[in-house]
Amino acid sequence: MQPAWLKSIHHDGSQLFVSNLYPRLGETVHLRLRTGATTLIKTIYLRTFPDGEQFLAPLIPTTATAVDQWWEIDLHINQPHVHYRFLINADDGLWTYSAAGCSTAIPTDHTDFQIVANYEPTRWLETAVFYQIFPDRFANGDPTQNPGSEEFTFNNHKPQTFQWNTPPAAEQPFPLVFFGGDLAGIIQKLDYLKHLGINALYLNPIFTARSNHKYDVVDYEHVDPHFGGDAALIALREALDARNMRYILDIVPNHCGYYHPWFQAALADANAPEADFFTFTKHPDDYESWLGLWTLPKLNYRSSELRRRIYAGSNSIFRKWLTAPFAADGWRVDVANMLARQGETQMGTEISREIRQAVKSTRPDAYLMGENFFDASPQLQGDQYDGVMNYTGFTQPLWYWLTGYKEWAHSLKMHVQSTKKWPTQALIDTWQSRRAAIPWAIVLQQYNLLDSHDTPRIRSIVAGNDALHRLAVTVQFTFPGVPGIYYGDEIGMLDDPILAARGCMRWDEAAWDYDLLTFYRRLIALRQSAKTLQKGGFQILAVEEDTFVYQRMDPNGRFLIIAHRGEENRQKRPLTVSHGGIADGTLFAEYFSGQKLVVHNGELPLDQHPQGATLWQQI
Repeated sequence: MQPAWLKSIHHDGSQLFVSNLYPRLGETVHLRLRTGATTLIKTIYLRTFPDGEQFLAPLIPTTATAVDQWWEIDLHINQPHVHYRFLINADDGLWTYSAAGCSTAIPTDHTDFQIVANYEPTRWLETAVFYQIFPDRFANGDPTQNPGSEEFTFNNHKPQTFQWNTPPAAEQPFPLVFFGGDLAGIIQKLDYLKHLGINALYLNPIFTARSNHKYDVVDYEHVDPHFGGDAALIALREALDARNMRYILDIVPNHCGYYHPWFQAALADANAPEADFFTFTKHPDDYESWLGLWTLPKLNYRSSELRRRIYAGSNSIFRKWLTAPFAADGWRVDVANMLARQGETQMGTEISREIRQAVKSTRPDAYLMGENFFDASPQLQGDQYDGVMNYTGFTQPLWYWLTGYKEWAHSLKMHVQSTKKWPTQALIDTWQSRRAAIPWAIVLQQYNLLDSHDTPRIRSIVAGNDALHRLAVTVQFTFPGVPGIYYGDEIGMLDDPILAARGCMRWDEAAWDYDLLTFYRRLIALRQSAKTLQKGGFQILAVEEDTFVYQRMDPNGRFLIIAHRGEENRQKRPLTVSHGGIADGTLFAEYFSGQKLVVHNGELPLDQHPQGATLWQQI
């Protein structure tokens, strides 16, 4: 058990603690560290590692209040990637404080606080709230474009378009089930999204493919005709511009579809230029594919010509769609954790860096976001992705805390699952370990989601529990990073019995949960107006069996978020907040109820707290 006074120590990359998060090489940054006012600290040293050698420099104690003491020092940014920690000499021993927290043990350097020199953030992400759309299931704007059964045959089945929101035929293969959603439908619903507060769209793949999900792309150069073709994307861009909204596209550079002309050329001729785009063990029938699925042959990035066509060339796919008239605002890269990795060939880092260079040289403010269900920290050091779909750093730990820990892999037919509650401390430790491994500038760009087309819907994860759903959304919109909503979550959609998370959007307003919709609107509005939630610091204040509390803070203000998962109320008892630098007399108002509380004797006098979350704003 650590001594209680350590809870008062805090530093992160936000404005209260770092004078400039985006310095140029050669500049000096002013650092601040906050400790409690009555701690046993003698001296504090900044530990840096210039050019591979340890360097220690003492901090100077400066401002002191009734609840805290500030320590300060200048840090010269003398190399592209600067990492640092603090060494605290106290009456009870020496403590090391890094982004992983305080410890008597000596941490590895990868948990140090980090500043990346010359890093250019994607600044429009600060106010972005994304809305993810699976195009075939969102809105059918032009039924004349619906896929028809005469187009092709696959395994003795033909594509079929079903009436909106009706169950598909049981014998119809899942990839060939269509409902006619298209880009015209998205355009027609933009005013709904604008009223919700959405200002950025993430579209699942829209390029020509045979399936409803389009991850089996057969033409990277054109929008699928069933979505309206290239002209429809130009029209969407114009409609978004008129509403000051953005969009990013989904690309699959790891593999293509079996019927892509590249692969067909490779099958037909082992000496064709495109044959080098793939890995054949025995031509033509034995080749590398994504997770062994023959319909998704894996691309081989040892081919310089493939790299030229995908991202390196001036008219490459990654570059083309970022420029007019399509002018996408960024990319989501499918299975970014697997890209350019095949056994002894491990080119993922090299290819991701080159993709970043191509994207940023084409459009410097483009958002480059990857899919990664696992530890993505190696990809999040400022030289590859701006962010990832933050499954391990946000989403999955929150799921496990709400409903129980479980693991799954493609090699298993069932989940590995615990029957015990996942400890709150495990949630907090997991979150912290993921944040500690990447620079704070990158933390702020993570795509924080509660669900997606690849997972159950959040409403189904919590078994329809409205309080837990709202808890999850409150945390999502107040957590460091960029919030992204999966279509229909805001009206209370559950998984479809047949289509799971990819059910048709419910446009019958009689089926909407209007109270939930209003709740989403209010949180979106707050997230877009409160700079504290966009860029402020993050500190855990309390960890209890069924409850956690954190604050977001900056010079503009402070928020407290209290999340309680228990079916029984958290009993009435005060919440200690003085270790967060919160002085007596500080007044908070709960954002939704308007209830007011004043800090007294270092504590917030909390009444019973029901299942769910409350959001307290300093006023």
